[in-house]
Amino acid sequence: MANTTSHQALIAAERQELADLLDGLRDDQWNEPSLCAGWRVREVVAHMSMGFRLSLPATLAELVKARGNLHRMTDRVARRDGAAHSTARLAAFLRDGAHHPWTPPVGGSAAALGHDVHGLDITVALGLDRRVPEDRLRVLLAGIRPSGLRFFGVDIDGVRLCADDLDWSYGSGSPVHGTAQDLLLLTFGRRLPPGRLHGPRAPRFTAA
Repeated sequence: MANTTSHQALIAAERQELADLLDGLRDDQWNEPSLCAGWRVREVVAHMSMGFRLSLPATLAELVKARGNLHRMTDRVARRDGAAHSTARLAAFLRDGAHHPWTPPVGGSAAALGHDVHGLDITVALGLDRRVPEDRLRVLLAGIRPSGLRFFGVDIDGVRLCADDLDWSYGSGSPVHGTAQDLLLLTFGRRLPPGRLHGPRAPRFTAA
């Protein structure tokens, strides 16, 4: 319970800070591609608030429409809601839901904080110099497991991830260096823009 309470405070702060950042984006930036393949910034923001905007019956109805395919359902809803709402409203959804207790089906409150890593899919793609505070990163880095890497299709066999800004590493083998938040994105299956990762195996995790 103590961890859940602590995580909720971190989640609320992350959503509020990201909403403030989104309020300052230009209109054209909302239509720029994110690190999530096929999604622009507006689709990512719509997706981030989906869990606490849609009721359970509405979510199940969307899942039925997608014939039980979760990825198809989340993609459809993100595209629909990203187009239906103004950018101001999309940002407001995050701010209004900052203290919402929603959690993913698996992983509890730590996974809910991990879901907010989508904010990095926006800021890194846009080249914005936003650093996620260390206490939030530490929760997510501590939760990295082989099962999670497999879920996101990440293969770090023969690789050791080494943070340049924190005393943290994971895995064994040839070192891949980067900021802790960039390495966290890597573990969530993202390919990073060129120049953000370093080491002989860095191209394996870098976008073309």
